[in-house]
Amino acid sequence: MFVDRVKIQVQAGRGGHGCVSFRREKYVPRGGPDGGDGGDGGSVIIVAEEGVDSLAALAHRKHWRAGDGAPGQGANRTGRCGEDLVLRVPPGTLVIDAQAGFVIKDLNESGQRVTVARGGKGGRGNASFKSPTNRAPREAQAGEEGEQRTLLLELKVIADVGLIGKPNAGKSTLLSRLSRARPEIADYPFTTKHPNLGLVQIDADHSFVLADIPGLIEGAHAGVGLGHEFLKHVERAGLLVHLVEPSPADGSDPIANYQAVRQELLLHDARLAARREIVAVTKCELPGAEEARQRLERALVRPVLAISAVTGLGLNNLLREIAQALGKWKPTEERASSFRE
Repeated sequence: MFVDRVKIQVQAGRGGHGCVSFRREKYVPRGGPDGGDGGDGGSVIIVAEEGVDSLAALAHRKHWRAGDGAPGQGANRTGRCGEDLVLRVPPGTLVIDAQAGFVIKDLNESGQRVTVARGGKGGRGNASFKSPTNRAPREAQAGEEGEQRTLLLELKVIADVGLIGKPNAGKSTLLSRLSRARPEIADYPFTTKHPNLGLVQIDADHSFVLADIPGLIEGAHAGVGLGHEFLKHVERAGLLVHLVEPSPADGSDPIANYQAVRQELLLHDARLAARREIVAVTKCELPGAEEARQRLERALVRPVLAISAVTGLGLNNLLREIAQALGKWKPTEERASSFRE
């Protein structure tokens, strides 16, 4: 199950109470105070970890609590500290304070961590209160309460390249052809309900992460359909590959479909519209695909690729364009053909 947004409450551990104790041993008169301090409470820490691809592990529970510190004991023994609670999330997770609405940390790289709730300090035992004027203190501090917070965790997929386009444009099929990812594929729109990631190998030394972003429709920027859920995942992609279906089943115009998706990107975030984009007409094995490609090329006044994820036609050219845009292709390099053309 893919989950990209969860709301949870976290509670750091309470500090242990200080101890009131006096040394009592035979032949040791006036042993004095020996109450130890309480242990500190555990903190709640969120860590971005490679291999975690969803927030599903956190969705089944709303309340998360770290361990409490143990109370101090006699003989100046300090209580043990509470165990920290470590929550593992995918890289690309925004940690947001749900009440104040600000971003605590953007965990956009594996290994990054943030302490979202600090454990309470352990109370001082009576041994720490002794002084020349108070040789037998009978007071100790209570442990402090740990911090409590309501968090909103929001995952924005991190990928080098994002596949965008109208529903049923062939994004999932292309992802499955270029990588080992196995997204759900069917001949009806909105087959993909969440982003799918795949690692595409260019050569022995170069690769990139490709994300299949679910299809966009008019009004997505305003939340129509799953608009915001889809668009937020495009924000992380450094390069966009815009797939255009040459003969949509609904009879719509390919150029109008291209412009509609571009408009949704612009309305959601103007920076997305300025991002580098490669345009490709898919399903070029179908009649009329070349005509649609030429029309789109004339309308955009720039090259438009023709590809087929079914036959492999044009996929090497697409990979070359992507690799050059990412700076992972040298003019002197020649890559062996991996697809039938």
